[in-house]
Formats: sequence, C-alpha cells, structure tokens
Amino acid sequence: MAKITRKEFLDITKKDSGIPEEPYIDPSNKSLPRHLQKTSTGINVYQGTWGDAQILHLLRRTLFGVSKSDLDFFKSKSLVQTVDYLLTLPATAPEPPLNNYGYNTGQADADVPNGTTWINAPQNPLLNGARIQSLKYWWAGLLLNQERNIREKMTLFWHNHFSTECITVQEARLSYKHHALIRSMCLGNFKEMVKQITMDPAMLIYLNGDKNTKTAPDENYGRELQELFTIGKDLPIHYTEEDVKQAAKVLTGWRVSRTAATAFFDVSKHDTTNKIFSSFYGNTSIIGRTNASAGTDELNDLLTMLFAQQEVAKYIVRKIYRYFVYYVIDESVETNVILPLANIFRANNYEVKIVIETLLKSEHFFDTLNRGCMIKNPIDHLIGFAKQTKLQFPTASNIQQQYGHWQFIQQYGIILSQDLGDPPNVAGWPAYYENPQYYEIWINSDSLPKRNSFCDFLVYTGYTRFSYKLIIDCIAFAKLFDNPGNPNTLIDQIVQLIYPDDLSATTKAFIKTSFLLSGQSSDAYWTDAWSIYIANPTNTMAIATVNTRLQALLKYLMGQAEYQLC
Repeated sequence: MAKITRKEFLDITKKDSGIPEEPYIDPSNKSLPRHLQKTSTGINVYQGTWGDAQILHLLRRTLFGVSKSDLDFFKSKSLVQTVDYLLTLPATAPEPPLNNYGYNTGQADADVPNGTTWINAPQNPLLNGARIQSLKYWWAGLLLNQERNIREKMTLFWHNHFSTECITVQEARLSYKHHALIRSMCLGNFKEMVKQITMDPAMLIYLNGDKNTKTAPDENYGRELQELFTIGKDLPIHYTEEDVKQAAKVLTGWRVSRTAATAFFDVSKHDTTNKIFSSFYGNTSIIGRTNASAGTDELNDLLTMLFAQQEVAKYIVRKIYRYFVYYVIDESVETNVILPLANIFRANNYEVKIVIETLLKSEHFFDTLNRGCMIKNPIDHLIGFAKQTKLQFPTASNIQQQYGHWQFIQQYGIILSQDLGDPPNVAGWPAYYENPQYYEIWINSDSLPKRNSFCDFLVYTGYTRFSYKLIIDCIAFAKLFDNPGNPNTLIDQIVQLIYPDDLSATTKAFIKTSFLLSGQSSDAYWTDAWSIYIANPTNTMAIATVNTRLQALLKYLMGQAEYQLC
C-alpha cells in the first residue's frame, strides 16, 4: 500500500473543493529554522489561557473522543482540577466479558449460561475462539462507554508496550487476566508492573517463558524484557548477548497450568547457578537459589539490576511522550521534557501517575505547536466518531444485540489495521516505534478511504444486526449545540468539537453555503428550515429537509483531512 505524505494527506480532500489553499508548515521538517521546528517549552505548570481549546486538546489526548457533554462538564474546572479528575481512576474493575456466543447455533456453553461471564469457567478448547471474540467485543464496549478518566487510554498504551496476542496465547481466560492486570496497574508502579507481567501466564506463553528450563534455556522473554520492556535497544553502549542468556537463566522454572488458568514456579526446572552480567550492568552477580521462592527472589534481583539503569526511565518517558504529545523528540524536547520527567520518574520509585500528571499539566503539553499534530489511531477514529455523535448502541437488556454491535466497531478496527488483543508482534503496532513515520503509518491510500467510508456508512445507511439499527441521528446531534438554528454558530461549534484546529472564516463560509444553505446566500435558508422542523417535529418533509443537509455536512466535515488529526 502506497503511503501518502503528510502534505498530500492535508490537501487530499481539498482538491477541486473550491476552498482556498492555506499555507502549510510541516513541524517535523528539520530544514525549517530552529524556532519553527518545535517548541522549546518545558515541564513547568502551564499558566496560559484555559478555555475550550485547551480543554478539548487535553481531552482528545486522554480520552477516546470528546463529546459535547464532556466539554461542558470540564468547563467549570481549572487545569489542575481537570487533570486530577482524569487521573482519578475507579477503585473497582469493570464487569467482565459475557457469554454472547451461546445464542448462536452450535455454540452452547454447558458451563456458562448465556449472558454470564466465562472468565472463571473450566477450560473449553472448542469454545475458546468464541470466548476470545467475546473478550474483544467487550473491550470495544468498554471504550465506547469510557468514563471521564484516562484508564482506557493508558490500558491501550500498556497493551501496546507489553504486547501479547490472543491468537498465540490461545486461552481467553489468560488473555482476560493479562488485560485485567495492565488495566488495574495502568497508573501504578512500573517496576511492580514489570514484575507482574513477567509472571503473567499469558506473557509466559506468548514469549515461551513457560518453556524456559535449566536444560533448555529460552532467551525470548529475557531479550524482550531488556530490548522492549525496560532498557530499549537504541543505545550507544548496550547490554550484551550474554546478558540475554543470563537473564533467561534467572527466569527458568516458570510454568503455566491451562486447566487452572494460573502460573506457578517449579524449582526443579530452575537454573540454580549464579548468573554473571556484563559491565553494562556493573558485572552484577545474581546468586542462584534452590528454595521454593527462588523464582521471585531472583526475579527481584534482576529487576533491581535493570532499574538501576537510568535508561529505563528515559526509555519509558519517551514512549509516553510519543503517545500523548508528538513523535519527534528533538534536542530541545529531550533536554526540557524527557530528562526532567525521567528524573521525576526515578525519584518517585517509578510511579507512572506522577509522570503523566506532570506532563499533562505542563506548558509543553499545551504549546500550540503540539496541538493537532497527531494522526488518530484507528481505535481513536472509530470510538471518537461514536462519542462525538452520541451514537446509540444497544443496552445490556439484550446481550446478543449489544455484543453484536460492539463487534462491528472491533471488526472495523481490524480493517483499519488495529486489532484489539492482537497487535502484529511483540513490539506492538509499528505506528508507535517505526522511525521516521510513526503514526503517519496509520494513513495511506488504502486506509484513508476506509476511514471515510466508516463515517459515511453510519451517517447515511447504518448497520443493522439482530433487529437493531446503528445509525447517526443527525438532528439529535445538531440539538447538542447551543443554537442549531444559527448556521454560523452551529458550524463553529461542530468544528470546534471535531477538529483540533479552527478553520478560516472563508472555509466556514464555503461549508455553510454548500451544505446548510444548499447554495443559497441567506442564512435564513437554514434558520427557517430548522424553525419549521422545531414547530413540526413529526412532519416527514420538515425532518427530511434538515436531516438531508446535516447528513451532507457531517459527511463532508468528517471526510476532511483535519478530522484525522488530534
């Protein structure tokens, strides 16, 4: 698939549209004057204007999509109050995934009645695939029903960082436990998270940790623990192949019981010799143990050695930065943002929350150069569209309907190259690490039309399954705004909600005339039509008049390049 450039991407929907072209500056262009390349701001608390633009920028980066009600909710809060609210997570986990598959012919589950959870049920290889699908649809449902906090965004971040694939693990209960682990620890202690992930049965299976024995050491997890999960690989001075082998020996003896859906340590499979590491780790020696707790004792020593390296904090902070701010980390960003945040990370014993909090409250985060510079990932595109338009999904009163429509969202994510639960490999999705494109990878000549088709389909046709039609109510959407009868106000507020940057007055005038006024010159052409509908809300002709124009407006706005940015 041919990749389009960012300039082509920004222009692609404006060709022959009649909209005047506006100057374009690519912030990643290293040939620009230094003061135009990127911001030089740091992590001091932002003291500038706090209004709708800043609130929306913060919410776009911390939630999957922003609704009008989200904006209204946070308008009464200060920056500090808003960030604190977003970082306050519920104490309880969400309700677990349910048996939605038993309604289908030939998929009855003798151990799990329809509409109840399978997460603690006995192993069932014949229904494992159906349970995995249930897990994925449920996850899509959590995203669609996200609360006003950062948990969903952080859960996807860690899913990408500690990647496992359901298709490889092949045990839905273990994949659920893995998901529940990263969800519960998403703002917690990173060092403890790495420890729990190392002993996690899904990860043990995925990276062959359950096959790692003293007679046949498997280096897979020992390598990825250093290369992908903690230290990183792009260092001038590096850990060695021998360090990978020694780490593998430390981690021998862990096993998984698929029947019990648990991990355990078998000391008889453990390498009890001392493990000697290279000068990169200060020639650390991890003493071999023979007791029943040898697995956790030596793991603790291994993590102590790894986290003594300053590179761990810098590596994780860079990943957080690219996820929440921008993919270019130049000298200014490294000096003013990455290094100070890494110092905070280490000084606070690797607590994730303090890093996120400092970043989200910083002047750097709110610098205008960092607004609208990211391309939305497919999940953000799909969930954000549903959130913005208040797309109404079936309720829990009909599990078959509800999961069937969550499936539509999850499956479309696959079409757009982001399959929840099954990233392409242990490194996660390339858009988060592939230099120099990073998340520009999400957009190409194949994916962009499919993104637009998703929006168009739900605006005009809708998706019908199990006697429920999923479709945008364009009139209800217009009613969300303060004065929908005024075409100028309506376009202003829709653009503010769905685009990260405002459009020019010329562009807005073109849009108004083309869609709400149907080519006419007077605003009354829309205002009168809206007033007639309000006075006759059941009149078929009045409904059709305003609905047709709103459909065309939404199709156009969500088909523009600006809609792909956040």
